Amino acid sequence: MKSTFSDNKQKTSFSIVIPFRNEAENLPNLLQSLSCLDYPKELIEVILVDDDSDEEFSMTNYELSIISIKNVRNSNSPKKDAINTAIAIAKKEWIITTDADCMVQSNWLKIIDSYIQTENKRMVAAGVKLLSKNGFLYEFQNLDFLSLQGVTIGSFGIKKPFMCNGANFAYEKSFFKELNGFQGNSEIASGDDVFLLQKAIQYEPQAVGFCKNALSIVFTKSELSWKALFFQRVRWASKSSVYVDWLSRSLAILVFLTNLLFVIGFCLWTMDLFAFRNLLLYFAIKFLVDCVIILKSAEFFNQRFRYLLISSFIYPFFSSAVAFYALFGKYEWKGRTFKS
Repeated sequence: MKSTFSDNKQKTSFSIVIPFRNEAENLPNLLQSLSCLDYPKELIEVILVDDDSDEEFSMTNYELSIISIKNVRNSNSPKKDAINTAIAIAKKEWIITTDADCMVQSNWLKIIDSYIQTENKRMVAAGVKLLSKNGFLYEFQNLDFLSLQGVTIGSFGIKKPFMCNGANFAYEKSFFKELNGFQGNSEIASGDDVFLLQKAIQYEPQAVGFCKNALSIVFTKSELSWKALFFQRVRWASKSSVYVDWLSRSLAILVFLTNLLFVIGFCLWTMDLFAFRNLLLYFAIKFLVDCVIILKSAEFFNQRFRYLLISSFIYPFFSSAVAFYALFGKYEWKGRTFKS
């Protein structure tokens, strides 16, 4: 992993697209971090897309070109509509998306630009890291997030990428149009990142890459309650049933079955229908596999973690509940209710 960027002159122009709804508390922090970017200002524009917020916030004292527009709704996915709305007016050659509750590092765009120039890519994913907090809820989320990021980086490493995070995702505007954008999955509320990535892999796999550089990492907030975390994971899980490539579908099924089998085994053990030593062996094998992924991911993100053992025990129950709810229930997102 390189920790520095090349000396190439910065030449990639970016439209930074930020869909938001009721983020008056978070947006000033993001805009402040963007105003500190060490990147030619003439190569940057920020497009804020307001998805029917009830709140107002001030955009003063930022040394940036900031455009604020209203979302134009055309589908069941507010975020995809927001990105489409922004792309329609974007003046720069590259689109890079992030979330309102994120913050970026000063060399964020320098690193992405250097990667684009060096690797000749048309779509680039990069890392996302949770801002550190205290408490078990954060630690539980952090472990799950590290495993997801580890799988993401690993999938790019074996040249079979199938997931990424829209909080740090860039692509040529012309490439987005060649892929017909979100056509074909616009009725699925989430997945603005994953489905576009999967389209790109089918269309031009060599054009897609992961910028594995610590200076390109974007920082995001963790959820504040178990309910919010549950619905966030339901939203993420709801798109897995319509994955188009066999690897992502197979892995989603494997993860679901692995967790569900532990839950079933635990229930059978409580009824004296399953030997404890077998349950313990199954848990140990699963724990070791998870540890390898989390440790590799934590090394890259320079992230501490705690409560690994207890979180590994709780996670199969949490994950199984999320999976079943995603199949049949509804979830809340930004004050709205969506069908899974």
